[in-house]
Amino acid sequence: MSRLSDLRNVGHRLYNGDVEFDFVGRKKIWYMTSAVILLLALGGWLGRGLSYGIEFEGGAVYTVKKEGITVAQAHDAIEPFTQGHEPIVQKVGGDQVRIQIASKDTANFNEITQALSRDLGVAPSDINSELVGPSWGEEISKKALQGLIIFMILVVIYLTFAFEWRMAVASFIALIHDIVITVGVYALIGFEVTPGTVIGLLTILGYSLYDTVVVFDTVKETTRGITKQNKITFSQAANRGLNQTLVRSINTTVVALLPVGALLFVGGGILGAGMLKDIALSLFVGLAAGAFSSIFIATPMYADLKERTPEMRQLAKRVAQHRAAQERAAAKNAETGERGGQSDADEANPGGAEPAAAGSASGSTSATGTAGVRRQASRSRSRNRPSGKRKH
Repeated sequence: MSRLSDLRNVGHRLYNGDVEFDFVGRKKIWYMTSAVILLLALGGWLGRGLSYGIEFEGGAVYTVKKEGITVAQAHDAIEPFTQGHEPIVQKVGGDQVRIQIASKDTANFNEITQALSRDLGVAPSDINSELVGPSWGEEISKKALQGLIIFMILVVIYLTFAFEWRMAVASFIALIHDIVITVGVYALIGFEVTPGTVIGLLTILGYSLYDTVVVFDTVKETTRGITKQNKITFSQAANRGLNQTLVRSINTTVVALLPVGALLFVGGGILGAGMLKDIALSLFVGLAAGAFSSIFIATPMYADLKERTPEMRQLAKRVAQHRAAQERAAAKNAETGERGGQSDADEANPGGAEPAAAGSASGSTSATGTAGVRRQASRSRSRNRPSGKRKH
């Protein structure tokens, strides 16, 4: 309970501005870190390349009908003919198994049918085999690219009218950043690109954009009317808004990563569901990259673009002048305080006498002063003394 209360206290202090992490001020560090990650991703993408699945390269599909056949048995039977690609083996109904491999050679196609019949112990007539051309995958890729372009255009238009064009540019760069990293991780790991991967890539755009818009909305509130003061710059105000939404962004990302991680490690790793693995990996990497870009890339980049405007340059000059004046005033007050303290000491001990002598002199002066005051005796009226009134 104490740890939870500490986390809540940190979030409250971040929102109130009592504690701030300088994300915007250290933008060069984040830019360099992001550049290194992007170079690794591009190196894997351009060097090793992507491994496309059967839907994009074409291949063969075998549907084996047999009671009691398992996915593991079918996987072992087809593995010698996979040519380096991961076969897709799925249970269809109670007595059928569907096997998909990337192979377009007709002779090899017939050989695989005979091998499956022999290894699985089924008649060739119980194996339904067919070739799949890459045209369907090309059509899917084309549609996905069109959807991505339309999505980017709509995002830029919306953010330009809802906020401003600088936020739109920063969000666009953050989205490209997330896509490149996700695709690069696919290339480095060697996972096959399937329609599930495309679905995951399109999905992470919404998550990344949502997190970025939430941060930008808070930054917009904290920087409203900022030119009317001369205490903080635009970058400092933007950094304050980013800190206010930091805990919310982290919590949202963690909550989203938990079920996606379950899909990836349980569904894809333990259960062996290929489609779940393809979708979950792109979502997992994209969500992590989106959280990084919204905090370390989008907001610092927006602040950097905003600081280039004439209004914010003038504000930065006024803030610098104001702080310089405060420093001079503080230095002057400190110097005046030191001189005042010395003057008080000299006035208390004008002759430079020793403290003991000064105390003695002070005591004698006090005594003399007391003795020199004339004390007037109080006269009390006697009870038997006549009051002076005449009795009649």
